Amino acid sequence: ALPAAFGASRALPATPGPRSGPAEAEGDPGLVRFSSPELERRLRGLAGVRGGFVSEEEAAELLREVEPALRRGRYQRDHWDRAISGYRETERDLGGVLGGSLLPRVAPSFPPHAPPRPRAHVLDLEPGGAVGPHVDSTKFCGCTIAGLSLLSSSVLRLRSLRDPRDHLELLLEPGSLYVLR
Repeated sequence: ALPAAFGASRALPATPGPRSGPAEAEGDPGLVRFSSPELERRLRGLAGVRGGFVSEEEAAELLREVEPALRRGRYQRDHWDRAISGYRETERDLGGVLGGSLLPRVAPSFPPHAPPRPRAHVLDLEPGGAVGPHVDSTKFCGCTIAGLSLLSSSVLRLRSLRDPRDHLELLLEPGSLYVLR
């Protein structure tokens, strides 16, 4: 898996406001599974997946842009917070295809007062690598996270800290964009 994640530039209050972008930024409902109808109502508009957001050609160009930086690093066994294993990562300026073509398409998923940051975090998992349970800090990620899934299918599971029975799954195919607000 090789996702690139974009974070918003500042944190917002925990209470969601009006939708931050046009309806097309909300995603394909069939690609998000909620543990209950109540959770779906509570989180409506706060988590979404758009299949086919990146074409095969765009994905190939993105890979050409990031592979040299990734190849310089070895797969790491443990992340500093123990959330990731079997991974390589880099951070990239949003230039080339990423900045010129994709960033304007991702931007509507972010609130106007908290646009995407000008850098992307790129994570490459080796076979058997994993991203484990963790809580992202709004200090580093902001109020919105958008990620591209490029090379392989995966399921992103999000579970409530307050009630572990509350969870949702984002079904990520290559070329999909996920947005968490």
